Amino acid sequence: MAAADPQETGFDFFKLENFMTDQQRNVRDRVREFVQTVVNPKINPYWDRAEFPWEIAHAMKDLGIVGGVIRGWESAGLDPLEMGLVMYELAKGDGSVSTFYGVHSGLAMGSIGLLGSNEQRERWLPAMSQLEKIGAFALTEPERGSDAVDVQTTARLDGDHYVLNGAKRWIGNASISDVLIIWARDTDGDFGGFVIEDPSQVEGLTITDLTGKIGKRAVLNADITLENVRVPAENRLAKPRSFRDVGKVLALGRYGVSWEAAGVAAGAFEAALRYAKDREQFGKPIVSYQLIQQKLVEMATEVTQMQLICFQLAQLIATDQMTEGIVSMAKYNNARKARQVALLARETMGGNGILIENHVARLLTDAEIIYTYEGTNEINMLLVGRELTGFNAIA
Repeated sequence: MAAADPQETGFDFFKLENFMTDQQRNVRDRVREFVQTVVNPKINPYWDRAEFPWEIAHAMKDLGIVGGVIRGWESAGLDPLEMGLVMYELAKGDGSVSTFYGVHSGLAMGSIGLLGSNEQRERWLPAMSQLEKIGAFALTEPERGSDAVDVQTTARLDGDHYVLNGAKRWIGNASISDVLIIWARDTDGDFGGFVIEDPSQVEGLTITDLTGKIGKRAVLNADITLENVRVPAENRLAKPRSFRDVGKVLALGRYGVSWEAAGVAAGAFEAALRYAKDREQFGKPIVSYQLIQQKLVEMATEVTQMQLICFQLAQLIATDQMTEGIVSMAKYNNARKARQVALLARETMGGNGILIENHVARLLTDAEIIYTYEGTNEINMLLVGRELTGFNAIA
């Protein structure tokens, strides 16, 4: 019996769809159709030019997904599985698109939703939920990546303003943002999030897009310098005082990236499977050859394992059982496996696999980026080790 085309149904070898609600399937199907009809036909020229795809971003507004798990303030109010499925389906199409969504809905809106006061949520979230204002989240610094707990950016209270000085690097959405959250330490040593509105108009703030990226080229990452940037004191997020507070947002980000890695892998596998069925060599489709089937089975097995991990992770977060070690294990596993699957997909397609018109080349570089961000895989591995052993081997 011929298998259903995964382009239409999505690869689901262990029938996880049977455990979804109608609402969860509906969310997944809306995003899947969006990827098939909007993202895949349009993304390549933007990726090639390293240009942000505004037409794709604006079209997301009508999907009912912006804001992720945040409830209220016109946000989507997704459950954890729905949020994961959104990241998965977007990443199957393109990692730049899923990153834009994850930074805006997860890191930026998530910071305000989890750590802001009701007044701050009311002030910023409705416009962000409608994509009228774009969010960015600035934690990483030129000399502080994995060691982000030791941020060097400072915030000094001066009357009714904080004065910020320092630098940030690799900040997604920064140059297109309307709501930019800068993480810094104040003079008491407390950790805080400081919301800069309309960054392009702020004196002393310089945002410069990074160029020359090999992957996720259609999402913009920037260097930021802050020289005596004045931020109203009321723009300091109400709740965070330690790095552990921002860690709550990072854990949700790592959750989303675990799904994103699985989506990139699934997208590459599905593309390779379709190609192998259509491509003929020596008089028959290459899918009929043993070596190609071996690659396809390896890819299918890894994607299935990633899906199972993500599905269970959604249940754990829904029941408040997810720990830092658990989500770090998911990211550690899925980021490694996404690289392997995407490379096998490229091999399956031969020389055609390096052309972005066949999608796998983009997904291959997306997988390479995912391996490093939201915690390098080495750091995620050591976070799991710390939870398993009780010993901190990071520093």
